[in-house]
Amino acid sequence: MSGPNNPKAGLPSHRRMRHDSHFVDELAERMGEGIGRMIRITLITSNQDQPRSNLGHLEDLQTSIDTHGVLQPLLVRRIDGGKYELVSGERRFHAAMAVGLTEVPCIELTVNDQEALEIALIENLQRKDLTAFEEADGYRTLIEKYDYTHQQVGDAVARSRVTVTECLRLLEIPVPVQELCRHADINAKGVLLEIARAGDEATMRELIREIVEERLDRAAIRQRRADLKDGGTDEDRSAASADRSARKPFMIRFRNSDRSFSLSLSFRTEKEPEPRQVIDALKEVIRELESGLGEDDSE
Repeated sequence: MSGPNNPKAGLPSHRRMRHDSHFVDELAERMGEGIGRMIRITLITSNQDQPRSNLGHLEDLQTSIDTHGVLQPLLVRRIDGGKYELVSGERRFHAAMAVGLTEVPCIELTVNDQEALEIALIENLQRKDLTAFEEADGYRTLIEKYDYTHQQVGDAVARSRVTVTECLRLLEIPVPVQELCRHADINAKGVLLEIARAGDEATMRELIREIVEERLDRAAIRQRRADLKDGGTDEDRSAASADRSARKPFMIRFRNSDRSFSLSLSFRTEKEPEPRQVIDALKEVIRELESGLGEDDSE
């Protein structure tokens, strides 16, 4: 139990400081060995170029840190005034502050502004913690603030030049439409790229509406984007949308929690299938599979 004479530290006494080797070892070799140490949390400041703009829900992380401490150190660099700037570990840093830690385990690196941003991008990309828009913003910062070419950005974060260029294309989507994509749970880069290619904001919004309401797959999104971009009156578009809605099968999709498999069922009905219809369809699939298994066993 922590108290006035027993401030909460970020690392339990029975644990050793550790860090993931997925990129920190490479950094040590490339930039000089990092120095592991405990640093008072009040001496650490956030990096304004940090690519992550949304920290997400921190409740589970706060509970873990409050119970076990910070098991993976933050990466920091020394700045003026005896303080340190956070290079990576933004969520851990804010969660540690929220639970009242007085110090946290850190690895101090000697890096410049560009290298600090590279590291933050690399960590978040490898952990898949960034949204597509945050990733694009990070690339844009390297380009606009530090004069990187698309190829140099790709080399820095282990991405192809084409991937970087396509990701940057997402920033053509206006911020209000980006928010609309987030609320609609549209986060696949391929789909977002089709939206970015739609042209004007009104067309983007219409395409998003149809993606959600008509459950369009990637091929249908591409075709519909081309149709919308070609023009036509609002009446024509409305009629075409109604016609496609009548012909488009209803899709029921399922993906298990560890993403090891997914399942899609297509229903060519006039209206969305009831839960009982979905269950009956699944039972029929199971019967077919079991029937085939029985034939195999008899051979």
